[in-house]
Amino acid sequence: MSTLPLSPNPLRTPAKPSVINTLRRQAMNHVITGLSILSTVVVIAPLVAILVYLIYKGASSLNLAFFTHIPAPVGEQGGGMANSIVGSGIILFLASLMGIPIGISAGVYLAEFGRGSFLGNAIRFTADVLNGVPSIVMGISIYSLIVMQQKHFSALAGGIALAIMMVPTITRTTEEMLATVPHAIREAALGLGVPKWRTVLSVSLRTASPGIITGCMLAFARVAGETAPLLFTAFGNQFWSFKLNEPIAALPLQIYVYAISPYDEWHRLAWAGSLVLIVMIMVAVTLVRIFANRGVLKGAS
Repeated sequence: MSTLPLSPNPLRTPAKPSVINTLRRQAMNHVITGLSILSTVVVIAPLVAILVYLIYKGASSLNLAFFTHIPAPVGEQGGGMANSIVGSGIILFLASLMGIPIGISAGVYLAEFGRGSFLGNAIRFTADVLNGVPSIVMGISIYSLIVMQQKHFSALAGGIALAIMMVPTITRTTEEMLATVPHAIREAALGLGVPKWRTVLSVSLRTASPGIITGCMLAFARVAGETAPLLFTAFGNQFWSFKLNEPIAALPLQIYVYAISPYDEWHRLAWAGSLVLIVMIMVAVTLVRIFANRGVLKGAS
């Protein structure tokens, strides 16, 4: 007569891990934590170093005249970059006004409507190629297509060049962020009879809005300091100019002119302009982030 094998006792407590395994896990945990902290320091250190050096070189040159006066003639002391600060704001506003809606719209199409289609693959490939095009090539292209046709440099041409540079980053970021939205949320909205376009606007975009805003900020920060495209489009201006069809001053252009000059006074102003440019980018990104977070929290409540 055969006997059945005895089943393991369910009340028996599991074996405790050995001291060696516990120490090994704790050591591995400390190593990974240390590597994470080290990686964070390595990422933040260049930004802190650049900011500290810019403050050291440029803070002493900042005064009221820097923000209220236009550049002084060659050989004269003083002057400022008021027209360049305003010109950069105008160009970046034009670039954002054109580039952000186009980039988000293209990303929405790729994520929601163009998956697997020939047009979707073509848009995705074009965005990837544009993302790797050197900025000077973009400037030469806009110079040939717009500036030569208008027969003069303009702020509008500079805004178009920067907008085209913003589009691929925003497009790919929007697509990736919308891909992270759970399908159950979309299916719930569609199951309630909500049209697909309304589901995309009210559900998908709202859920992915923090990541999309981050992509827009990255694109804005990338083009804010570009000089080469503006050399071929906006060209620069030593005086006040607010017309979109005329050459206009910009901080990167003025910094470039001052940096390559043989005058110590202009070198000093170039450092001050670099510090102002970095601070402008940081303030703009921070403000957009704060208002975006407030909007997300209000929408969640």
